[in-house]
Amino acid sequence: MSKQKTRAPRGPLRIVAIGGGTGLSALLHGLKKYTHPPRLLENGVEFPSCVDITAVVTVTDDGGSSGRLRREFDVLPPGDIRNCLVALSEDEALLSRLFQYRFAAGRGLKGHSFGNLFLTALTGVTGDFAQAVKLSSEVLSIAGRIFPSTAANVSLEATLEDGRVVAGETLISRSSARIEQVRLKPGRIKPLRETLEAIAEADLITFGPGSLYTSVVPNLLVEGVADAIRTSRALKAYFVNLMWQPGETIGYTASEHVEAISRHAGGGILDCVVVNTRAMRKKVLGNYARNEVHPVVNDLSRLARMGLSILARDLLEETDKIRHDPELTAAATITLAEEGRRKRLAEAVKRRRAHGT
Repeated sequence: MSKQKTRAPRGPLRIVAIGGGTGLSALLHGLKKYTHPPRLLENGVEFPSCVDITAVVTVTDDGGSSGRLRREFDVLPPGDIRNCLVALSEDEALLSRLFQYRFAAGRGLKGHSFGNLFLTALTGVTGDFAQAVKLSSEVLSIAGRIFPSTAANVSLEATLEDGRVVAGETLISRSSARIEQVRLKPGRIKPLRETLEAIAEADLITFGPGSLYTSVVPNLLVEGVADAIRTSRALKAYFVNLMWQPGETIGYTASEHVEAISRHAGGGILDCVVVNTRAMRKKVLGNYARNEVHPVVNDLSRLARMGLSILARDLLEETDKIRHDPELTAAATITLAEEGRRKRLAEAVKRRRAHGT
């Protein structure tokens, strides 16, 4: 019997970005420019890597336009998917503006975005939300692939520290007590086959930035996803949130974010955490402090004791809100993806030697 050959990873760096909300779309927006072949720009800055992007997006939103469409048309919530489509769109002018256009008036239309209505209509035409996302990706000529975490119409439920059970993402994000556990209803739902294939082939799998319990964790609760991530040879990195999030992570340190991920997905899910090093402006911090929201403490020594490597970078966007900068976050992601590729190449060499090839 001939020995099976082990192929070394080749081609573009493969990145699987898992999450939801504005955090994921910001990361995708920053990564988009790396999807082109390596080139030297006019200002002398070189993009040394070309990437292949797969975004896996949570589908538990039940608020706003997405929630209304879920209830009225029994479709998956399109909002987070829409933001990711626009973030990866090659045409950021007319088409992306059209998808983000929100109706300010009109009976039944007020509050809806055109992109949400487009995805809902296309789901009705095709009979399949994932297919609607694929076709929308083609319309917008996006630089990557976007998959809902599951094709099932699923909701989120949480048990709080005081024993109360809260149903629905909107109510969970307004919780007054600490969240102990979240779960999907129904519980046994499958991911898309393409998602598992992308995870298996990835050089890097990222989590966040974004809401811990309503954007990151729900993806890991889909049956088979956490196991696929554990067995993947990719580097797995979590972008630690910059600030506490009311209703979800008040008082959380960086290591408590990691513990929550491990508690829901099991051990061996993370290799690395990415933390911000840039000081935040006092005036902006004061605005948050009035709502009793403070920066996440990066307890680096505890993270190291948990066996995690740490990438510390300036990740902060200079605005009146404290958010991850898309360009800086993408640059850190590329560094990790290159490290993940080197890791996979080294493992491929070891396997070839072990098999005597």
